Amino acid sequence: MMAGTTFISTDRQARDAEEALAELDRALSSDQTLRSMVEGLPPQVVEGVRRSLKTERRERSALLNAYQLARVGDFSQLKEQAGNDPGAFLVVARIVRGLSQKDLARKLGLREQAIQRWEAEQYRSISLSNFHKIAQALGVRWHMQDIASSDGQWPPNYDVTKADLTKVLRHARENGWLEPSDTSDENATATLIRYVGEHVNRYGTPSLLRTGLNVVAHTQDWSLLSWKAHVTRRAEVIIAKHKPRYRPVDVSWLVDLVRLSQYDDGPKRAVRLLLDHGIVLVAEPQISGMSVDGAAFLVDDVPVIAMTALRDTLDNFWFTLLHEVAHVILHYRTGLSSGFFDDVTSPDLDEFEEEANQFASNLLIPNEIWSRSPARIAKTAEPIEKLAAQLKINPAIIFGRIRMERNNYSIFSNKIGRGMVRKQLILNMD
Repeated sequence: MMAGTTFISTDRQARDAEEALAELDRALSSDQTLRSMVEGLPPQVVEGVRRSLKTERRERSALLNAYQLARVGDFSQLKEQAGNDPGAFLVVARIVRGLSQKDLARKLGLREQAIQRWEAEQYRSISLSNFHKIAQALGVRWHMQDIASSDGQWPPNYDVTKADLTKVLRHARENGWLEPSDTSDENATATLIRYVGEHVNRYGTPSLLRTGLNVVAHTQDWSLLSWKAHVTRRAEVIIAKHKPRYRPVDVSWLVDLVRLSQYDDGPKRAVRLLLDHGIVLVAEPQISGMSVDGAAFLVDDVPVIAMTALRDTLDNFWFTLLHEVAHVILHYRTGLSSGFFDDVTSPDLDEFEEEANQFASNLLIPNEIWSRSPARIAKTAEPIEKLAAQLKINPAIIFGRIRMERNNYSIFSNKIGRGMVRKQLILNMD
């Protein structure tokens, strides 16, 4: 049972939730157990992990409690968790009727696996006729209501300018987004609109671009919507092939991730390590004008990190990556479903971004070490490279931090690993 699932709908999911809660309880009730999980991590990072585990426990407990109440006839919390989604309503209706997935399959003359598959995606991909059959079998009646034209919530407005369409279309052609049959601009544009429409229908819009104190609504940002829709399509292929499973209680790999920065092919190794721990990393060039370094969001229950390599340097890559990893770990239950789309050079930060920045900074260079290191005031490369060797990280990370803290980007410009990221993650994309 993961964060992308809004409620528990089967006994098996309930058992999984109980097991996860027991694991979380062990971690939170025993300092020794928690220390074994976070060995080698700086104290500030450990505290962030502890807070995230508490949030995870609270949310999982609420999901399990709602299902257990529904099993004894109180469906109020389960209905509230399902919200107004029609597919989720059908799942709740099955539980209200006291039917298992197998029972419903028998009523419809189907295999249980069909119901399992449809409920896993909350009936988003089935035909209208099948949707109607299931509703009838569950005794659900639909009432349709006209929506006033002044209601701007739905559907999304695709009345974009010709210049925006042309820009995204050019990017799509240059980066292999389209089918070979989409030769004409008319067909290609229709394909892009369909991709974005399907994406918004399933996942919603990236509602906030969290890059400052005043977070900005981007529900109608055509470039960002198109980019996220394509990243998601790529992530879905990876998820279908590898079936990653993210476990919030597992953070022992964070030290290994940071130390991968020592290697020339560290960015490529990071893709594999993250996938091994249930996180999909997709590198996708940004569309002109977006100003996004990285993003973190959910594709169903799987955390996805997207990187643009907008600034093709190792220092920017590793900080941006750890910043997005921080969102996954710290905000899995408190924002990842909406998503974070980050410009890491933004000077103004909201609470979520400040948390992610501090988490990433401490993972790369722990504050207690940085505060007393001669590398902070060094004017030559030697002390900086010595600290990097001590921390087992790429020196580019420290050179980049010094440039940022001194607000002097003319120094050490040949030490930040220019041109080392795109050729690994974008130019050699599978």
